[in-house]
Amino acid sequence: MSLSQIYCDPAKVSKEDKDALLGSLSQLDSKLFDQVQEAINFSSNASQSEVSQLPSSSFFSLSKDDSSYINETKQRELSKLGLDLISKGQVAVLLMAGGQGSRLGSSDPKGTYVIDIPSKSSLFELQAKRILKLQELANGVIHWYVMASGPTREKTEAFFKEKNFFGLKPENVTFFNQGTLPAFTKDGKQIYRSAKNTLVESPDGNGGLYKAIHDSNLLEDFKKRGIMHIHMYAVDNCLAKVADPLFIGFAVENNFDLATKVVRKNEPTESVGLIISKQGKPSVIEYSEISDELACKKDENNQELLYLRAANIVQHYYSVDLLEKMVPVWISSREYLPYHIAKKKIPHLTLEDEYVKPTAVNGIKLEQFIFDIFPSIELSKFGSLEVQRNEEFSPLKNGPGTKSDNPETSASALKTLHTSWILANGGEIEKDGKVEIDALLSYGGEGLEGVKGKVFKEDEYITSF
Repeated sequence: MSLSQIYCDPAKVSKEDKDALLGSLSQLDSKLFDQVQEAINFSSNASQSEVSQLPSSSFFSLSKDDSSYINETKQRELSKLGLDLISKGQVAVLLMAGGQGSRLGSSDPKGTYVIDIPSKSSLFELQAKRILKLQELANGVIHWYVMASGPTREKTEAFFKEKNFFGLKPENVTFFNQGTLPAFTKDGKQIYRSAKNTLVESPDGNGGLYKAIHDSNLLEDFKKRGIMHIHMYAVDNCLAKVADPLFIGFAVENNFDLATKVVRKNEPTESVGLIISKQGKPSVIEYSEISDELACKKDENNQELLYLRAANIVQHYYSVDLLEKMVPVWISSREYLPYHIAKKKIPHLTLEDEYVKPTAVNGIKLEQFIFDIFPSIELSKFGSLEVQRNEEFSPLKNGPGTKSDNPETSASALKTLHTSWILANGGEIEKDGKVEIDALLSYGGEGLEGVKGKVFKEDEYITSF
């Protein structure tokens, strides 16, 4: 490693700054620059013939029109199994919450964002209350591991403290940071500086979760607490069924080491990644990698459904046994977690030591993808559960007033779901309006028999009945 690998004029770098920069370089993987070149030159040449659906032994659905449908009796059995495991303290949730609400017009952690719902609850609070309700239903404790990042860690912890951990016990919440990777010039040969003695760094992508688990000693913490099952999810989904007992039970009964939740892709043109089998191994393929012919192909057993339809929503089950065995392996080799290139506008210090914010793409950031380790899992140990999109997935990706996946669609999805629970239990809502139900009343629509015959106001926040 040398100063030539940093975007600077060596003649203008003081000895103190040089020592600091070289010290930062020495902390990086010695193979990093070679790996960056490999990532730049990488192109996906996967043959379409290698891509197929997951086999029936790995794919199950909660939709009645699917041949892999899990009937309601079996769903109740799986949920009971999940609740039993929660009651024994064997289930934890791991939240990926390192992002800021940049697209939402905020530099605060995305989990602090409040969508337009009657309770004015943040995403963090919605999820915390579901944990509280599950703990009540199962008579157990669910530990919450919250992955923040350098820019969000302090504000995330402060928000939890300000809100008294939303009623959770502080000792049952653990914060940890995802890692960072340096930002490079377009050719990948030099690293930008953010200050005279500091390199530009950015979060390492959701695939950095595995290194963060390792570096934060969470594997030891799981063992100490007797945790055997992990539900991982992302913060930007207001409908996330945190520590979903049905999902936990599904994975455990089928003896899966890793399982995913998916929603149904309905249109060939929908821009979603898909969970598939590729050369006999579980994998994810991006929509841009699929030919039009394959994207439009229909399922042989049901011509109403697409052949490849398992849309990835980044919700995973992991057995702790798997993580203990494979995390050290995954993070030790780019074979499992390669770097991916993201072309970005990167603020940096120029050769004249002036700080600039470019208006055009000027460099690359590196990311790792959480699903790149899927092929290392035996297909017999991998499962996908298709859930109902309207009940479990409404991502918050874009700012107010945009076309989709925005605060308005998230709020509407949550209120529409809660309203359906009221109507299904014989309640009514004035003016055909919508309502919100406090998660402390109901985790997933259960326990609402008492609303029968009652009339609720439009946009009411129901905390009792």
